[in-house]
Amino acid sequence: MKNRITDLFDIKYPIIQAGMIWCSGWELASAVSNAGGLGIIGSGSMYPEVLETHIKKLKEVCSKPFAVNIPLLYPNIEEHVKIIIKEKVPIVFSSAGNPNTWTSILKKEGIKVVHVVSSEKFALKAQNAGVDAVVAEGFEAGGHNGREETTSLVLWPQVAAALDIPMIAAGGIADGKAMLAAMILGAEGVQIGSRFVCSEESSAHQAFKDTVVNLKEGETVLTLKELAPVRLIKNEFYNQISNAYQHSASTDELKTLLGRGRAKKGMFEGELKEGELEIGQISSAIHTILPAKQIVNNIISEYNKALMETTKLKEL
Repeated sequence: MKNRITDLFDIKYPIIQAGMIWCSGWELASAVSNAGGLGIIGSGSMYPEVLETHIKKLKEVCSKPFAVNIPLLYPNIEEHVKIIIKEKVPIVFSSAGNPNTWTSILKKEGIKVVHVVSSEKFALKAQNAGVDAVVAEGFEAGGHNGREETTSLVLWPQVAAALDIPMIAAGGIADGKAMLAAMILGAEGVQIGSRFVCSEESSAHQAFKDTVVNLKEGETVLTLKELAPVRLIKNEFYNQISNAYQHSASTDELKTLLGRGRAKKGMFEGELKEGELEIGQISSAIHTILPAKQIVNNIISEYNKALMETTKLKEL
């Protein structure tokens, strides 16, 4: 399977593991890269020295291409960029901020840059900033999301048609059939988060993984749009948010309720009641915790089977 994304990243399969906070350390990223995809270290939950340790540990067990995700609004962004340059990270995925700020600096160092967007407008801005590709992430995605609430099936073809650079599809993808659908709609690769949360190598707490694989339809919701939209599992913390909205809470009151460290408490430490539990809408279709290599192999097998089945369809 060769296209502009596999050529850009020098990978076997156009499968990218999302750089999720508290879930995407060196173990998961190296496992995905070694399986033929592109693994990403999620730096948004890491102090600079922790990021450097993760990069070095990945290099010890993986000689394949890998990436680091950097939220551009992260307070230690300058230190992260210095480490990325020093450690010769080949690819950076940026998100949550203006790609104009760091793209040219990274590209001068020979680093390929991809920016995550949730609309055609911001996809074009990222292209104008000089990025090599964009990730178009639909409303279904987990974690922090766009305010537009544009679903993947609407977003992907619009972005693909508007760009000259490759588009990577994200939001609601957990198997090969969804990957094929994304490719038909103009994607040249897929970024997958929730399915890799439920991998053996994910750094998410086991209690969080067990919760995800038992979720039912409708048990996640996009909320906190006044702060930064985030898709959460409905738990006691979410009930507090819902109650705050019913009482017309101000933005400051929502900030106080959210506090600090809730995502770590929930996803990394396994506090299922009071923690912030971020996951995608597709979680209700994920029922197993598997090695990352098997997840990649399953997706490719399902993709190829679905592709063969499309040849059996008849013209209308």
